[in-house]
Amino acid sequence: MTAKMASALLKVAVTGLSRCAWHSLPSVRSLSLSVPVRQGVPQALWKLGRLNHVAIAVPDLEKATALYRDVLGAQVSATVPLPEHGVYTVFVELGNTKLELLHPLGEKSPIAGFLQKNKAGGMHHICIEVDDINAAITDLKEKKIRLLSPEPRIGAHGKPVMFLHPKDCDGVLVEIEQA
Repeated sequence: MTAKMASALLKVAVTGLSRCAWHSLPSVRSLSLSVPVRQGVPQALWKLGRLNHVAIAVPDLEKATALYRDVLGAQVSATVPLPEHGVYTVFVELGNTKLELLHPLGEKSPIAGFLQKNKAGGMHHICIEVDDINAAITDLKEKKIRLLSPEPRIGAHGKPVMFLHPKDCDGVLVEIEQA
């Protein structure tokens, strides 16, 4: 609906109002659906921050690294083994965020299981920064969001992380990371 059409509908809807009342109504342009309504909502103890990275499970880490570095011209990190998470990682810098290429490290790797189901690889999880991971974990537990470990672990960036169960997050594996 155009602003002109909305304005015309608004005029029709308030025909019974006096001329003074009509001028005190907000124009269609001043109304915004992007401003959140926070009346009566308590201030959160923690806040979501920026998208830190999108993780992609890859069956061939060297081939995937070469794609982003040599074909697409991105800056990529060295391969870093994270045995406590069962993965090798390579980060691809994108300016406003990163891609995290994941490859299995050991047979118990969660990425090995993912790649058995998805032979070509694919998106594994998203990572969103939070300003207070401990407050976030407490709040999410109270809201019945299942966590994939009892305590935060140190992630690839050397900061505490926690994974949220995809069944509680609309089918997406979500990692939160201390900003």
